Amino acid sequence: MSALTQQYLELEEKYGAHNYHPLPVVLNRGEGVFVWDVDGKRYYDFLSGYSAVNQGHCHPKIVNAFIEQAQQLTLTSRAFHSDQLGVYTKYITDYFGYDKVLPMNTGVEAVETAIKLCRKWAYEIKGIEEGKAVIIVCEGNFHGRTTSVISFSSDPSARKNFGPYMPGFTAIPYNDTAALAKALENKNVAGFLVEPIQGEAGVLVPDDGYLAKAKSLCEAANVLFIADEIQTGLARTGKMLACDHEHVRPDILILGKALSGGMMPVSAVLCDDEIMMTIKPGEHGSTYGGNPLACKTAIAALQVLKDENMAAHAETMGELLRSELKALHSKHIALVRGKGLLNAIVIDHHNKEAAWELCLQLKENGLLAKPTHGDKIRFAPPLVITKEQVLECVDIIRNSLSVLD
Repeated sequence: MSALTQQYLELEEKYGAHNYHPLPVVLNRGEGVFVWDVDGKRYYDFLSGYSAVNQGHCHPKIVNAFIEQAQQLTLTSRAFHSDQLGVYTKYITDYFGYDKVLPMNTGVEAVETAIKLCRKWAYEIKGIEEGKAVIIVCEGNFHGRTTSVISFSSDPSARKNFGPYMPGFTAIPYNDTAALAKALENKNVAGFLVEPIQGEAGVLVPDDGYLAKAKSLCEAANVLFIADEIQTGLARTGKMLACDHEHVRPDILILGKALSGGMMPVSAVLCDDEIMMTIKPGEHGSTYGGNPLACKTAIAALQVLKDENMAAHAETMGELLRSELKALHSKHIALVRGKGLLNAIVIDHHNKEAAWELCLQLKENGLLAKPTHGDKIRFAPPLVITKEQVLECVDIIRNSLSVLD
């Protein structure tokens, strides 16, 4: 480790909260699929900011839109209108086919917004007795770390010593429509909140037909199907939305991460009038939500996905990546799974630190990835990766696996 890297790490260690455990690399530049550290070493980025930079680092069209708007007007708050908000709301609702959008900033803010919308709809439209609404969630979920959201997390590190917890949530096993059907017998159920693929849990891909069946069960019970597409959406899995693989249209759609191409926090909640119009002025909001800079940037980020056909490309490159990883026949890889360019490997090793050690070796060899839940490593490069680059990365992974021998 260089003295310069050490210097930056020590500053963070001394003055920053210790709520993350990052790889010991300090980055200062990014372009496309690559990032560079402070010593000038180049790496493939196989995390993509947890899928926030689907379009690649510093995509010129998104950067230009950002700069242009940043020099013009960045924030008005929602006390006033801006010339960008109306344009953006029309653009994104047309893009995804919904009546309305409620713009927010971070992903978890959008999840919180969806929960509030679902509850408001439950009381004012469905007729559930006030204070009794229940939202079904899945075990192993990751929807963020606010106090509400950790209340229905099954991750001890997210929950322990952060209580008391918010009531009104029922957790069922993921990828289990029988459990969902049983839970829906409760007449106070208002919504079912689900990730189409559980990303943080280690890229758990449900059985074919799970989402479609879940949606039809929700429809029959007059319950809102709420899709958290913050990580799975925006071309990452080979379709614009992961729900598109099963032609499922969520009642409430939650987006974030790549909605700004990694430029700034931008999130969105989309639904139709019957749900959205239950929230009246003063009942929900955000100082920065729908700011002009975010609106202009998000339009550019969404346009790039379509113009460059990133969903289809992600599907092709994902199939190549998974087939090449399986062809390694490594005794250390128990499983390769994923959809599009949202993938993971499960490490099979007696050492519980093996995935972390492999990631350190990958870093040495010029590829950045991060373990999740101990033995899983996500492989999710920017969607602009080429065939040649995928093959080069598989070579890096092959060479790095020898550290586990």
